[in-house]
Amino acid sequence: MFKRILIANRGEIAFRIIRACKEMGIETVAVYSEIDRDSIHVHIADEAICIGPAPAKKSYLNMDNIISTALVTKCDAIHPGYGFLAEDSKFVNACTENGIKFIGPKKEHMEKMGDKSEARKIMAGAGVPIIPGSENSTGDAREAFDIAKKIGFPVIIKASGGGGGKGMRVVNNEGEFIDRFNVAKMEANAAFDDDSIYIERFIERPRHIEFQILADNYGNVIHLGERDCSLQRGNQKVLEEAPCVIMGENLRAEMGEVALKAAKAIDYINAGTVEFLLDKYNNFYFIEMNTRIQVEHTITEMITGIDLVKEQIKIAYGEKLDISQDEIKINGHSIECRINAEDPKNGFRSCPGTIEDYFAPGGYGVRVDSHIYSGYVVPPTYDSMIGKLIVWGKDRIEAISRMKRALDEMVITGIDTNIDFQKQILNNKNFLANKIDTLFIERIIQ
Repeated sequence: MFKRILIANRGEIAFRIIRACKEMGIETVAVYSEIDRDSIHVHIADEAICIGPAPAKKSYLNMDNIISTALVTKCDAIHPGYGFLAEDSKFVNACTENGIKFIGPKKEHMEKMGDKSEARKIMAGAGVPIIPGSENSTGDAREAFDIAKKIGFPVIIKASGGGGGKGMRVVNNEGEFIDRFNVAKMEANAAFDDDSIYIERFIERPRHIEFQILADNYGNVIHLGERDCSLQRGNQKVLEEAPCVIMGENLRAEMGEVALKAAKAIDYINAGTVEFLLDKYNNFYFIEMNTRIQVEHTITEMITGIDLVKEQIKIAYGEKLDISQDEIKINGHSIECRINAEDPKNGFRSCPGTIEDYFAPGGYGVRVDSHIYSGYVVPPTYDSMIGKLIVWGKDRIEAISRMKRALDEMVITGIDTNIDFQKQILNNKNFLANKIDTLFIERIIQ
């Protein structure tokens, strides 16, 4: 097994990876920016190295500094977490050239799935259902407008080179198209240094369903069931559940087989997520594949008992999967609430600052993945998520009750958070009745 792993990330995911490594007897090296000097992952790793100032481009996105640190500290491998360099094929190549194992898929997997237009072509060729849309990406507004008219409105504009809701706009009619295309193009260029765009038909009020995949180097591919990630704001996930309770066994089996087909179409290796939109008629369509660990991997762990980060590490080392598809059992129901340093009453404005008091909830079936503590200063430089509250219950009803109880126990003072907003979701009658879709949150905050 690897002797030493560098974690090329920060915050809760860096802490999460270090925990897995410790349990596996693997030494860890943390990297941090100057503003993250007091982050918890810096203190619990076996070694910690500052790699630059606060801006991500000068620290967590600085490939040269990260590779140099891994070499100097004699690391066998690098785990990228999610975000930053996690889906950067150039970083995978840099690791390989320097004899360092990248804990994740191959660079060609990232390149194929990272270009959303190319991914659509591959999946269509493999017989995976896709949403009607443009065959190729474009940066020309007039060409895109003609494509949109052929597809039929409403359409959704998406950045070819990225995800996370950036460079994405819904267009309801012809009159809105050019302005929204140009905004999406500028946003895509700023976020991904790639202003190419592709167009899809907009599926109204779907659920966002994703299947967790594990694949080893020997052709073994399994899925660990699905997560319902429909509760989003601005295309950013807010609350996730597993499993999706409207899914019968037949639909789950069918979607699971398609997810496996998608992974096999590119000979995928390591952990990944195949994402679909599911409409009200139970038609489902491939939207993208994420070639990394997901923020919401925790709820899959809670219902399957499988540590996904440990599996990533074992696969990267060259071990075979030691569990078959028939052995995967879904047990109970899990919910994750993302805890963000933001003010829902003021447009969800980010709220960096010093945490004065912090109390984490506990008890049976409660898990907290977070890097914060009393006195911790939430920096203004990075994403506003400061933790994840996860619960397990024997069914959805118990999981909701447990999450409400856990949110009531959670104390974070000194900054604004979305804890009360998460309670608002959990008490909403339509949420309780499981009448949700990807625009659910947009409707309740209007």
